[in-house]
This record gives sequence, C-alpha cells and structure tokens, in this order.
Amino acid sequence: MVTVSVWWAPRATTGAVDHRGPKAHRRLFHCLFSPRRSNSRFDPDGSGKPTTWDSFGIWDNRIDEPILLPPSIKYGMPIPKVSLSNVGCASLIGQRKENEDRLQVSQMTANILYFAVFDGHGGPQAADFCDKYMEKYIKDLVAEQEDLELVLAEAFLEIDKALARHFHFSGNASLQSSGTTATVALLRDGIELVVGSVGDSRALLCRKGKAFKLTVDHTPERKDEKQRIKKSGGFVTWNSVGQANVNGRLAMTRSIGDFDLKTSGVIAEPETKRITLHHAHDAFLALTTDGINFIMNSQEICDVINQCHDPKEAAQLISEQALQYGSEDNSTIMVVPFGAWGKQKSSEASYSFSRNLVSSGRWA
Repeated sequence: MVTVSVWWAPRATTGAVDHRGPKAHRRLFHCLFSPRRSNSRFDPDGSGKPTTWDSFGIWDNRIDEPILLPPSIKYGMPIPKVSLSNVGCASLIGQRKENEDRLQVSQMTANILYFAVFDGHGGPQAADFCDKYMEKYIKDLVAEQEDLELVLAEAFLEIDKALARHFHFSGNASLQSSGTTATVALLRDGIELVVGSVGDSRALLCRKGKAFKLTVDHTPERKDEKQRIKKSGGFVTWNSVGQANVNGRLAMTRSIGDFDLKTSGVIAEPETKRITLHHAHDAFLALTTDGINFIMNSQEICDVINQCHDPKEAAQLISEQALQYGSEDNSTIMVVPFGAWGKQKSSEASYSFSRNLVSSGRWA
C-alpha cells in the first residue's frame, strides 16, 4: 500500500510528514503509473498527463483513501484501500424477544477483507457458531485454494458439518431445528469481490446509483428450489399470510443447520458470485437480513444510503426505518464504502417512504 500525497487524496492518510511539493508527487505518480506517453489505462488520451482519482469525477462527500499500489499495478487501474473503520454496521432487535442476527467484519489476510451477516432462527446457536468459526474455516481454505468461490462453497459445507457435530455432542435434541442464513463477502486486493449465500439474507452492490443484486433468496417460491425439496421427499405449504415454507416450518430452502430438514432437501451449499469492482462507479456493498428486506426493496435501500453522509449513518438510518415502517424482525445491515461513495448523493432533502409496503416486500 502507498499513500499518494494530498494531490491524490485531500486528507492525510499516514502519520509521516512529506515535505515534497505537489509537482514532485505528480512526477512520482507519473513515474509509477505511466511508464510511456502512448495511449494506456493511466494515460487514456495520450496527453502524457497521468490519470488522477479526480478524473473519475469530483464530488464533495467522498471518502478519501490511500491507494493500494501492488493491486493497482497488477490490474492496471487505481484501486483505493477499503478501510474497515469506515464500514457502517447496525443491528436492532425490533419486536423479537432476542436478536438472533450476527455480523462480522475483519481483515482476514493481508489482502482479503471478510464481511458476513447471519440471521439465526430457532435460537441463536447456529448464528453464534458461524459468527465464531466461519472466518477461520475460510482462512484455512484460502491458504490452499486460490479460487474464492470454491473456498466459500467448501467453507459453508464444512461449517455445516462441524455444527452438526457440535449439536450432536451437546445432547440437546431441540437444537436440530436451529439454523441460520449466511451471506459472506470476500474482497481481495480491493477489487475482486466474491459473495456466497444461503437463505434469504442479501448482498447488493450500488453501481452508478443502481442496485445490483449479488444474491437471490433461497425460498420455496423459486421453481428450482421447490423442485429440489420435492425430489428429496419434502413438501411446501403456505401459511396464513401466503408465505411458502418447507414442511410447514422453514421459510428458506438453504441454510446452515436445520438438521431435522436435511432429508427434505434443505442444504448448506451456497450460491456464489464473483464481480470485479469499478471504483469510479461502485459506491458501496450492502449486506442485509430479512428484517430489512421484508420492508424495503434493493433500489430503495440503495437510494436511502446514497443520501447519507457516511456508511455508519446509513446503516443506522436503514435499520431504524425498517422498524419504523413495519418490520417486526431483527434488522441488521452492513454498508461497505467503495471508490464512488458520495458520487450519487442526491440534492433532495430525504427519501420518501410513502409507498405501498406490500408491493416492495421481501421478494423485490
């Protein structure tokens, strides 16, 4: 990692004092990133002038970060550091007796950041187990496997097996119906984003102000999921509010735990997605549990966050608004800012929630 002077980022990012002037920094940056004057990624117009962060667009409330030098050279574009201190998290209990949601943020390895949300049901035991051990399983696998999608797929299955053993040795039969969603995002080199998920917690990317869904809920409404449940010997019923459930009990078709429903087709295998970030256009990643998804669709979440000053304010506002507008579940959200944070900020004073809540339910 290298900090490229005030000329690149207005706020100081290290404790070191640099006495060189802006011309020296421009020469340094040009030397590092523009080895030739011909048309290149860092000299798109062939002018010989190096690309700056501001050439992507100037806005007032961005989050200034140092760039990561090795990844920037490797991928041929400026890649800012994603600082964990800027990540916004909020989790409110709502109308439930306890909060069974869990979230985790960490610097897992030197070049991989770890973000996760877990929404427990049937007690917090499964969510607690994943909160405690998921990162370790992933970290162990990363040491042997380069493909992060394969890492997540194996980690989900391995932690599910470990949880089964843990519950078995506890001798508590009631834990067989405890389970959790799991939505995990790994960010490598500040640019490679890989997401794995089971259940109905979600991940979305805000790109150019639009919500780009990175996960699809695992519910019996999905034709492919319903078919697997039926082929496995399970069945789907609908409750009094029209929500589909596996064997009349579980509103999702994939989870970690729920061992009493494994023979009915409920699996822990995640669906995964890999995406390359474009920090000039990507404002943030948001991970949410269904206490928020039930009341706000993806674009609404994106619009509200884009009007907030920083990710911490955004997370708090979203979780509070979900409860205010009718959610009775635990409401948990994580907001991870990227290069274009603040670029899509609206001049409007606030976002209006005046709408038909039914039309923007959990499947939106």
